[in-house]
Amino acid sequence: MLPAALRRWLRRPKRSDPRLLAQFFFADERVTRVVAEINGLDAELDPQQYLVLLNQLHLSQAHLLAILERIMEECIPTQRHSRDYLVKFPEELLVDNLGNHMLFAAECLLAGTFLEVEEADGAHLRPQARNLLCSLELVRTVLREQSLSQPGSYPEPVRALLVQFDRLFAEFELSYVSSLVAVKSPEEIYRQQEIIVLFCETVQRALHLGYLTQEMIDGYEPLLMFTIPRLAIISGLLIYPEGPLSLERSPEQMSRVFSPFHNLLKKIRDLLRVLSVEELCLLERSLCTAESEDPCTPTTPPAWGAAVPRADAPAPWGLLEVPCATPQPLTCTAWLGPPGMVNDLGTNRRPQPPGSSPGLDTTPGACSSELRSRYSSTKDMLHTLFVCISGVADQLQTNFASDLRSILKTVFKIVASQAEPLEEPSASRGAHRLPEWVPDSTCNQCSTCRSPFTLLRRRHHCRSCGKIFCARCSPHAAALPHYGQLKPVRVCTHCYVTHLSPTPRRAQSQ
Repeated sequence: MLPAALRRWLRRPKRSDPRLLAQFFFADERVTRVVAEINGLDAELDPQQYLVLLNQLHLSQAHLLAILERIMEECIPTQRHSRDYLVKFPEELLVDNLGNHMLFAAECLLAGTFLEVEEADGAHLRPQARNLLCSLELVRTVLREQSLSQPGSYPEPVRALLVQFDRLFAEFELSYVSSLVAVKSPEEIYRQQEIIVLFCETVQRALHLGYLTQEMIDGYEPLLMFTIPRLAIISGLLIYPEGPLSLERSPEQMSRVFSPFHNLLKKIRDLLRVLSVEELCLLERSLCTAESEDPCTPTTPPAWGAAVPRADAPAPWGLLEVPCATPQPLTCTAWLGPPGMVNDLGTNRRPQPPGSSPGLDTTPGACSSELRSRYSSTKDMLHTLFVCISGVADQLQTNFASDLRSILKTVFKIVASQAEPLEEPSASRGAHRLPEWVPDSTCNQCSTCRSPFTLLRRRHHCRSCGKIFCARCSPHAAALPHYGQLKPVRVCTHCYVTHLSPTPRRAQSQ
């Protein structure tokens, strides 16, 4: 009878075997070999080699976990533990190698090292870390044996161990991250969803009035990071007063993003209610600019050349191009009430929605005059509003950067133009097979300039080669008839200059 070691060697899978268990066998073998090298090395005698081996261990463990994740998706797709809790995490924690970080944290906790957590939290997490690592070792052992015997099947005991490991990993991940940062409550998640709706409505209104253009949104203009929150404050206080910026709520009932500014938002709302339609338009146009410009100067340039409302703007915005001849200008609250309200055009009193309190929803003429009298001029009042609104919006970028990035990321996904289908049925006959796209998750930087991708520097696939580029390195559009693309689509500079004939290029200008 052959020795056990020889039998294992004869039954080991080939490196070319595409099955996941075969890939897992060699990934696990790599981790075991690196760990053995670290254990046999004296870190004090050769610290540089020790750091090299640690980096190799980190990469090999990440590869092992990636294969294990694919095995669980193939083996127990309907029995996976829910990952809905990930929506509670700050966006900066949701990285591709979060699982590897969790494994490293569990090893540190089991060794008695409390990284970034309090000692009491570490003592509470240590049993979970021990259970997780024991489950991982058991899974590795079972999958190794399975890869040597039947690498194409997953018996029920293997499935049960994978389900247990997946549950322990999810529980430890939630507990560990909760001990590091403040995770969002379900109520806060719902409130931020309301803010997303408000921001989307704000963008649609800005597009309708000509403050923004669809090209700015599709190009992810950096200034929109500031413009959209500024305009949303006005929309939330004037146009949708019962929405997420409702000041009838207490600060505790508002989203944590806006609750610190509750008192300041009240003062902003009171001032906004006394503005005329022309003054409100002038303020909003100034909020769309990059610089802190005087919102009352007649020569204030429109934001990006697109802040002036269209000439055919619907009423009441068509009045903005005609100087107000009446001595008492209509206040913006007479025009900007919620849908369904009847405007009283003869006075500057704001119509009240049913069930509202007159003291909260109406700005009497005496109160309006009293508020205006606090400022030396209309220019001074508009400047104060500009500074306050910009200050609130800009502090969101500083104090709630992660929440605001997540909100704006969702808003851009909703309001950006949808990509055209890659091929049309009528043009697909006789066309070559489309190039395989590089997955977004495998590319963190532009294939040409190597600039890292961020929320503002987005990924763009070249329809000709399938690689990922930034907007600057893929600014061209051309038809690709050999792929069945008769309409101009995005292509990178290299493909546009090197591979495309002059005929497809001319399609861009037609």
